[in-house]
Amino acid sequence: MPVNSKEHDACKKSLLAVKDALDVISSKWKLQIIFAIWAGNKRFKDIERQIGGISPRMLSKELKDLEEHKLIVRKVYDTQPVTIEYTATPHAETLKELVDKLRTWGIKHRKAVFGK
Repeated sequence: MPVNSKEHDACKKSLLAVKDALDVISSKWKLQIIFAIWAGNKRFKDIERQIGGISPRMLSKELKDLEEHKLIVRKVYDTQPVTIEYTATPHAETLKELVDKLRTWGIKHRKAVFGK
């Protein structure tokens, strides 16, 4: 049975929306960085320590990307030495429900696949 044009367009828009969302959060580090910031880690070294295993160069790149997507804000304080802090934006808060659903699915998936 052929798909009508409206169904095709709706499907295409849905797939594009999912692709856009995954482009923003799908890396090994992005959600971990957001979690670290949600946990109260505001400075670069604190975020790096909280995550573990991420290089400073990668952390810097991912922070810039998250800032570009308006998920975090970088604030520079005029101190000696300069202090830089990162905070989650209200837009990042909209990810909490999605992340909670991913966590729930991940627990079920791990149990189904690994029995743990």
